[in-house]
Amino acid sequence: MSKNDKSAKFRELAKSRVNRAINMIRLIANLGNKAHYDYTSDQAKKIEKALQNEVNNVKVKFNSKKRGTEEFTIWV
Repeated sequence: MSKNDKSAKFRELAKSRVNRAINMIRLIANLGNKAHYDYTSDQAKKIEKALQNEVNNVKVKFNSKKRGTEEFTIWV
């Protein structure tokens, strides 16, 4: 695969995946609506921490060869 092919593939996938991630984050943000959902501050903090950890993993991935694969669960 040529460098131009790799660059085009990256742009194509980045646009699709980043937009999908943004939409999913917006859906998660909707969970913050107390009129529709009941949650504890501890649950909210766990969600915030999990999302921040994944953003940090993205930063690391773009700057090294390390790969994060930890999954989120609210029940831990």
